[in-house]
Amino acid sequence: MERPERAAAAALGAQPRANGCSGAAHGGLRNGYVRGLPATDTQINHIVHNGGLYKRPFNEAFEETPMLVAVLTYVGYGVLTLFGYLRDFMRQWKIEKCQNAIEREEQKDFVPLYQDFENFYTRNLYMRIRDTWNRPICSVPGAKVDMMERVSHDYNWTFTYTGRVIKGVINMGSYNYLGFAKNNGTCQQAAAEVLSRYGAGVCSSRQEMGNLDKHEELEKLVARFLGVESAMAYGMGFATNSMNIPALVGKGCLILSDELNHASLVLGARLSGAAIRIFKHNNMQSLEKLLKDAIVHGQPRTRRPWKKILILVEGIYSMEGSIVRLPEVIALKKKYKSYLYLDEAHSIGALGPTGRGVVEYFGLNPEDVDVMMGTFTKSFGAAGGYIGGKKELIDYLRTHSHSAVYATSLSPPVVEQIITTMKCIMGEDGTTVGRECVQQLAENTRYFRRRLKEMGFIIYGNEDSPVVPLMLYMPAKIGAFGREMLKRNIGVVVVGFPATPIIESRARFCLSAAHTKEMLDTALKEINEVGDLLQLKYSRHRLVPLLDRPFDETTYEETED
Repeated sequence: MERPERAAAAALGAQPRANGCSGAAHGGLRNGYVRGLPATDTQINHIVHNGGLYKRPFNEAFEETPMLVAVLTYVGYGVLTLFGYLRDFMRQWKIEKCQNAIEREEQKDFVPLYQDFENFYTRNLYMRIRDTWNRPICSVPGAKVDMMERVSHDYNWTFTYTGRVIKGVINMGSYNYLGFAKNNGTCQQAAAEVLSRYGAGVCSSRQEMGNLDKHEELEKLVARFLGVESAMAYGMGFATNSMNIPALVGKGCLILSDELNHASLVLGARLSGAAIRIFKHNNMQSLEKLLKDAIVHGQPRTRRPWKKILILVEGIYSMEGSIVRLPEVIALKKKYKSYLYLDEAHSIGALGPTGRGVVEYFGLNPEDVDVMMGTFTKSFGAAGGYIGGKKELIDYLRTHSHSAVYATSLSPPVVEQIITTMKCIMGEDGTTVGRECVQQLAENTRYFRRRLKEMGFIIYGNEDSPVVPLMLYMPAKIGAFGREMLKRNIGVVVVGFPATPIIESRARFCLSAAHTKEMLDTALKEINEVGDLLQLKYSRHRLVPLLDRPFDETTYEETED
């Protein structure tokens, strides 16, 4: 019987081998930004030239956090922590009126569900701004949404619905990149017809009685769309990563993961049992150092060569708004004979002239990416995920992936939604609607980012990324920004620690092709007012390229279990 690691290696398109006995004929990669001479108050343009690897300018920079803002942010968290201990003292002596944070008598004999600090953070910091998250909407998550109004009378521990609906809130938070999340039009009609024919659920896995003709049609379409030999669809985007990575690598293998990878990639890597090393975000010097070390030193203790080295990256990073430096990653992958797993959850549909993701955006060959993963939950307005690649890879995953063997198949109307939107993007519906949506998203992205920078906000990420982080920094401003924007009928997502570094709290805007210029101008006007109100315009136009950030060669972790 074939050993799993050998079968997985064959599925990834090569014989099992030690990684890196031979080096490809690539010279040393330079992660170079070519800088113009900046004026005092002029933004620096960063354009990458890496020996012809890039066929287009790659403009991406991160402005340094002002020192005063960083200090005040730490002070703010310190003050909140002190008040948290004071409130805990007051609760213990029954001085504070709200007793929701007190452990109930019937729970005192049980082991605490959370660790002390997690519990402390939740009851004393998170609860203060809990009202800015989990807001229920009662409409299609399109360019505008209807939101249910709620109030809290016990400091955000519980909420009461008033019965009022806030109408026409401009939606700047959903991942509806191409505007296909709607309840009318050809996609909705096609999904409704399939619902009446097949029903809502399949009630079985693909290997049993859950393999419909619609699933086969979808997978052939996805393979054509991506330009790969074969593809497989899954019912959940998160599980596509977390359940398939363990099927591809295991003990004796090495995973090199970007430090800002999504939780699904992190979980999949941990479940695999492979050794994990983390490289600095989008930093090719850090990645190449880890590759060299892995090849020179091999496995810990035994010094045997690694069975496989798998690089995990994302197309668009959903918190930073940055785009993976894919040409350089592929060059390193070829040079050191490793494998590449690309998560295109946010980039598929949102990047490239025809919406085919970050591979098309850079004009690369899909065959250079060993495992192409993506989701249908964003640009396609549906649910689920996919993996594309060589036929051997997909055949292997059909029998070895837990998500394929044990999970229920995609719902038929959801499958039809994906098929219809994908054909629309490809132009196979006889219209140019899909291409126009891709172009409109690109225009909206550049316009929105440029206007925010002109206003003086610190904006992270790539100029072509529809994920736009606006830096808030201070903890008090997280809740204040979300509340003030909702007062002005703008729905936004705010993010803080521990989802981001403690001093890098932010608001995250997601652009959509469904946003009109009037909607964007309205949102920008209100953002400008709130920025003045909360004093959020921190930018000094001193942009720091990602690769010029301090790099500590020892800052990576390794797991051997």
